[in-house]
Amino acid sequence: MTLLLREAIGGSLRRARNERRRTLREISGRARVSLGYLSEVERGRKEASSELLAAICDALEFPLPDLLADAAVALEPQFVPAPTGETAELRLATAVAA
Repeated sequence: MTLLLREAIGGSLRRARNERRRTLREISGRARVSLGYLSEVERGRKEASSELLAAICDALEFPLPDLLADAAVALEPQFVPAPTGETAELRLATAVAA
């Protein structure tokens, strides 16, 4: 399943909050957003507005560009490296021959 932007952003927000050892209650109070809504944003169930993301980032002392960069990394396709000595061409040829 493809990771959605709101899920990537939510995961980045949760990691940032946990790294700072802050509770949902603390951040929701500082960002002036309900605890339940913040929880849903972190779980990727709600898509926060840019204004709300800025408020949450301010409450976390986490720059918004850093949040977006983290989310972008999470959205990058994950490539599995070829086993040692095997190339993509070899794998393709083996798959076609099979």
